[in-house]
Amino acid sequence: MSTFESFKSLSRAMFLGFRRDRTALFFTVLFPLMFLVVFGGIFGHQSTSKVKILEVGRAPVLDQAVAQAGGELGKVMKVEKASDRAAALRTVEKGDADAVVEQRGGELVVHYSAADQVKSGTVRGLMNSVVQSANLSASGKPPAYRLTDQRVEDDSLKAIQFFTPSLLGWALASAGVFGASQTLVTWRTKGILRRLQLSPAPIPTVFAARVAVSLAVALVQFALFVLVAQLPMFGLKLSGAWWMAIPMVIAGVLAFLSIGMLIGAWAKTQETAQAVTQLIVLPMAFLGGSFFPLDASPTWMRTLSYIFPLRYLNEGMLNVMGRGLGPTSALPQIAVLLGVAVVGALIAVRLFRWDAA
Repeated sequence: MSTFESFKSLSRAMFLGFRRDRTALFFTVLFPLMFLVVFGGIFGHQSTSKVKILEVGRAPVLDQAVAQAGGELGKVMKVEKASDRAAALRTVEKGDADAVVEQRGGELVVHYSAADQVKSGTVRGLMNSVVQSANLSASGKPPAYRLTDQRVEDDSLKAIQFFTPSLLGWALASAGVFGASQTLVTWRTKGILRRLQLSPAPIPTVFAARVAVSLAVALVQFALFVLVAQLPMFGLKLSGAWWMAIPMVIAGVLAFLSIGMLIGAWAKTQETAQAVTQLIVLPMAFLGGSFFPLDASPTWMRTLSYIFPLRYLNEGMLNVMGRGLGPTSALPQIAVLLGVAVVGALIAVRLFRWDAA
C-alpha cells in the first residue's frame, strides 16, 4: 500500500470515528455554537478599568474639566496629546487606545471603537458628563457645547463582529488540545500505538492523517460559526481581508494540536491528560480574551495573557474580521502561532513513548 493510500485510509477511519463519537461532536461543534447564540442574543455589560483618551489639537472643554476635577477624572481616564489625527484614529481602531477626542468650536467630537462596547460606553459617558458640566457652569445661558460621537469603524458593524472571532478561537483551542491529548493517551494505553508501529503505514503518515482530520474539522467549525453569525438575527458582515481568518485558523489549530500532543506524550493516563488539559484550556480561554475584553482586566492579567497562544489567535481574527484591518495585520499572530506549533511538536517528540509503562 502506498503512503498516500495509507494516509487516505487513516484519515477516513479517524474522521468516521470522530463522527460516530456523539460526545466529541457535541463539545467540538454544538457546545461552542451554543455560546455564540447566547452571546449573540444577550450582550451584557461589565465594569471596566481606566480608559485611554487621545486628545487631538486643543479641546478646552476637556482640558478645563481635567484641571477643575483635580485627580478625580485621572482615576477613571488617562488623557494624552496627539498631533496626528489619522494616526490617532488608527490607534483607536487597532485597540491601543479607547477614544480620540477633538473640539470643533462648541462641538466635542468623540471617536470610539465598537470592538469594546464597555470601554466605548464609558468614554461616551465621561465625555457627556464633561459637556454637561461645561454647560452648567454657564447657567442662565443657552447650552454652549454639544457632544457628537463617531465610530472609527463602519457604522454598520455590530457587536457580533467582535465576539464571533473570540468564541471561535476558544472552540478551536478546546477541540485541538483535548482532541490531540486524549487521542494520544488512548492510543498508547490501549496498545494502538504499538500496533501502528508494527503496521506497514509510516508513523509520520499516521500523525499527518490526525492533523489533516483536525484541520478539516476546524474549517467546518469556522464555516458553521460564520454561517450562524450571519443569520439576520445576529447580522455578522464580512468584508475586506476577512479571508485571512482561514490561515489564522490553520495556524491556531497547529499550535493547539502541538500543545495537546505535548500533554498526551507526557501523561500516563486519560485522567491525568484530562486534568492537565483543563488546567491549560480554561485559563487560556479567560486570559486569551475569549469571554471578556482583556483591556478590562488588571495589568498583571494582561501581561500573563501573552504566554497563551489563544490571545494571538483571537487578536489576529479580530483584526481582520472585526476591526477591518488589512491582511498584513494578522501576520505577526500567525508567526507566533506557527512558532508555538514547532516548539510544542519538538518537545512532544522528545517526550513521546510508545507504551504506557
